[in-house]
Amino acid sequence: MKLKFSKMHGLGNDFVVLDGIRQPVSLSPEQLVYLADRHFGVGCDQILLVEKPTQPGVDFRYRIFNADGGEVEQCGNGARCFVRFVHDQGLTGQREIRVETRSGIIAPRLEGDGTVTVDMGVPRFRPAEIPFLADDDVIVHLLDVADETLETSVVSMGNPHAVQVVDSVDTAPVGEHGPLIENHSRFPQRVNAGFMQIVDRHAIKLRVYERGSGETLACGTGACAAVVAGIRRGLLDSPVRVTTRGGDLSIVWGGDGRPVLMTGPAVTVFTGEIEL
Repeated sequence: MKLKFSKMHGLGNDFVVLDGIRQPVSLSPEQLVYLADRHFGVGCDQILLVEKPTQPGVDFRYRIFNADGGEVEQCGNGARCFVRFVHDQGLTGQREIRVETRSGIIAPRLEGDGTVTVDMGVPRFRPAEIPFLADDDVIVHLLDVADETLETSVVSMGNPHAVQVVDSVDTAPVGEHGPLIENHSRFPQRVNAGFMQIVDRHAIKLRVYERGSGETLACGTGACAAVVAGIRRGLLDSPVRVTTRGGDLSIVWGGDGRPVLMTGPAVTVFTGEIEL
């Protein structure tokens, strides 16, 4: 089976994007892992699949698969690449679209300067909605990791995040604590681990160890979750510039009950065809 694809990235968080509207796409977990492999396949953090919508009032369906072959609910950097892809491929002429995901409807918009703004929806904090095993709904939870007790804020941006404040992202134990947090027993569906350094009230630095992919150069939902956590803890004020290892995102959040808006770039690297 020959499969056409586009290689894209949002701040270095890279994707293989597949058009499931004009070509049939039905891949096994093993084939997804092969596509994501940087030595034998194309190489990416996630695989994005564009499909026809399954419900009225939306333009497309958006499916996300991590490098380990597992399907996940949401991906912010991928959402920006999604709208750039469908626009550049002529699948839509609309600059703003409505897209269904496993976690709900998102509304990405292609801006005049080429960046993309995504309405990422309203963040959720109740432990059962994340899911996270806890008896109370508080802003900061204590999490036991590697003989340490970490202060973490637990947020769902359509996918689960555990955010902690660190003195420096350069010296934070991302490689050591990241997988331990990801697979912590209190997160039944695993979790994305965020390490946030406060620069000032409108700027942070961020590293994220992503569920199913390891540390990536940028994480859109992770940036949203970190800003939301920082605002709720009284450490940040909207808007916030989030500096990742791949570049900067702008995050706007007006408080509880309101959606998070994320703006950043989406770049096509190359297109190709692969035999599976």
